[in-house]
Amino acid sequence: MFNMSVIMGRLCADPEFNQTQNGVAVCRFRLAVQRPYNKTEQKTDFIPVVVWRQGAEFASRYFRKGMMVIVNGRIQNADYTDNNGVKHYAMEINADNVQFGETKQQAECHQQQC
Repeated sequence: MFNMSVIMGRLCADPEFNQTQNGVAVCRFRLAVQRPYNKTEQKTDFIPVVVWRQGAEFASRYFRKGMMVIVNGRIQNADYTDNNGVKHYAMEINADNVQFGETKQQAECHQQQC
């Protein structure tokens, strides 16, 4: 069996950085990723990503809303039960590697709507 995902998209918001009770760095963000819908249109999926340890520190330090980034990782269930006992199901990308998807100049141009 094989579980590997590579996605490239724009950050929907600035990454959210936290640490676990054991002091492990964790960073969460969502990527807006376009996909073909039909011959003339595209749809956008909003994919949650979680990054751990050094990758989390890197993402929180350098990634900002609107930036194009590339994520390599695996799809993972993120099931949990809330305080009311209701079970919630979600899928997310557990990232092994995150990197810039464009140059600094391209990112600045995108921010200024060049």
